[in-house]
Amino acid sequence: MADARCACGALRLTFREPPQLTALCHCLACQRRTGAPFSANAFYAIDCVEISGPSTEFVRTAESERSVRMYFCPTCGSTVFWKAEAAPFWIGVAVGAFADPAFAPPSLSVFEQSKHGWVTLDETMEHAQGLPSS
Repeated sequence: MADARCACGALRLTFREPPQLTALCHCLACQRRTGAPFSANAFYAIDCVEISGPSTEFVRTAESERSVRMYFCPTCGSTVFWKAEAAPFWIGVAVGAFADPAFAPPSLSVFEQSKHGWVTLDETMEHAQGLPSS
């Protein structure tokens, strides 16, 4: 399994298990975080991830009114992972931090209410205007 790391390599995550979910998110917060029209995210059981290197924490309030703790490299600024109060047993990791074109494709696309109209996605994945109901 590949490591995830920031652009300069100082902040690194290693994994003992594959992701439990890979999803796209079109929410405005993810658009601002990534500088892209959506984010690609892998979610892991928090106890299977080892984090090494320095990180700086930024806490934001999600649309659910719960906190999301974002962790980025203090040297290069790459946001590599986050922890959401709404999902305390998972750690979210930016798929781009793996720099692996063969990474597992997403099975879910969320917050499509703010999806850019020119973005087209595979219809085989699950689509949700907000968070999925299940």
